[in-house]
Amino acid sequence: MNIDRAKEEVKNAIRAYLEKDEAGQYEIPIERQRPILLMGPPGIGKTAVMEQIAHELGINLVSYTITHHTRQSAIGLPMISEREFDGKKYSVTEYTMSEIIGAVYEQIEKSGIHEGILFLDEINCVSETLAPTMLQFLQYKTFGSHKLPEGFIIVTAGNPPQYNKSVRDFDIVTLDRVRQINIEEDFEAWKTYAYKAGVHGSILAYLEIKKDNFYKIQTNADGRSFVTARGWEDLSRVIKVHEKLGIEVDEDLTSSYLQNKDISRDFATYYELYRRYNELYKIPDILEGRFPEDKKAIREGSFDEKLSIIGLLTDKLMEEFKEYARQQAIQKELFEIIKEYAGKGTLSDEGKDYLAQKVSELEKELADNVDAGLISREDEKIKRLVIALLNECRDEILRQSSGAAIIADDEKAIAIAKAWFNQREADRQEKIKITDSHLTNSFEFLEETFGDSEALSGSQEMVIFLTELSKAYHSLKFVRETGNEAYYKYNKMLLLNDRKQELKELAEKLIL
Repeated sequence: MNIDRAKEEVKNAIRAYLEKDEAGQYEIPIERQRPILLMGPPGIGKTAVMEQIAHELGINLVSYTITHHTRQSAIGLPMISEREFDGKKYSVTEYTMSEIIGAVYEQIEKSGIHEGILFLDEINCVSETLAPTMLQFLQYKTFGSHKLPEGFIIVTAGNPPQYNKSVRDFDIVTLDRVRQINIEEDFEAWKTYAYKAGVHGSILAYLEIKKDNFYKIQTNADGRSFVTARGWEDLSRVIKVHEKLGIEVDEDLTSSYLQNKDISRDFATYYELYRRYNELYKIPDILEGRFPEDKKAIREGSFDEKLSIIGLLTDKLMEEFKEYARQQAIQKELFEIIKEYAGKGTLSDEGKDYLAQKVSELEKELADNVDAGLISREDEKIKRLVIALLNECRDEILRQSSGAAIIADDEKAIAIAKAWFNQREADRQEKIKITDSHLTNSFEFLEETFGDSEALSGSQEMVIFLTELSKAYHSLKFVRETGNEAYYKYNKMLLLNDRKQELKELAEKLIL
């Protein structure tokens, strides 16, 4: 199965394991909660999926790459203690708490949440001395004499032997005690994640043209070469920073992330083309409704060039869709705070400056969540922006209060805060209109360039563009919440054409 399907399987398994009955006991007894074993190629996102599941379910995540551990760090160090048996005292060997079990308890203490995932990566690559201990842990959830706390689910991951020389085969006794999920690389599944994660448009456009280069592991006379999903995502991040800083993106950079000379060289060449297409076809102008005059040249260009133009349009729109979602989340949180502020007045229940105290509370909450690993990178960014904006609102109140050091006039201060919020909302609504027009203009450009609406079924470019929009989380969120007539129009036509094609094929079968 692909990584998307695997994520749902793991998430559903964890939800089932954590479900309790009316007496507060787990519906599936702890001893029957089989550890989950994810088997699949390296770099396809197994760790990232665990982070997503933990955030979505609001539970802890403790991650370890088990190959970094020795038997002593896994089960603890031996120590001598005294025990009495049948009236006689004996010296016995016990063990200190395992570092891994200790990390789980520490995470519970940090977060205050008693349920979570213990994720052990590269589980089938443990050393020979640690292997028996790991097998015992998978079967009994115990390291040494210390048991994994109730409410923590074991999820493990491993690579098939063709990807790692250190792999050890599990015996049937062990496999009969785990729930194994086999994962395969899948570009289409990864692309859905990539849009949401904001992977650079050049990478998505390139892989749309050359899907076979998404994931590749080869062994030849020069050694082993590989390209993974992790490599593409990490390259995307560094490309964005290089563009921001004005640093060149070349083969020297791409080859440090794509460990295949041919693919890294090919992508570096394509990236240059992608940038030139952006300048040549003036994508920002197209979004504003100023289309290139020579549409014939675009129409008669290569299919790769057309896909690149669609990729450029999609990339710019996705940035706006993602910003829409971010600003919506920020504004929603600000609304609740301003609303509460208006109800309480400028002072909190403790007699302190309400906004200043709220900022302090949010900063502490954010620091605690970051420390406990309970917040995603995007949610962390939203929280930091909310804090910065609350400080901006407070500064505006003080500025309009004749330079006073404290907020004294409740009525006036609240009126200023409301006006400040309303102006932000007006600006946000204006940006929504701009994004809506950019989306509409993109449809009109593709229609004028590649065929009119009556010939939509023959316009492969329009179908590709619409399909990409319909797959991505942020574009669907924008259209669903704000509407866009052009999207509805072409989506309806696409559905009708699909239906016509189905009926045509059915009729042909009946005739035969």
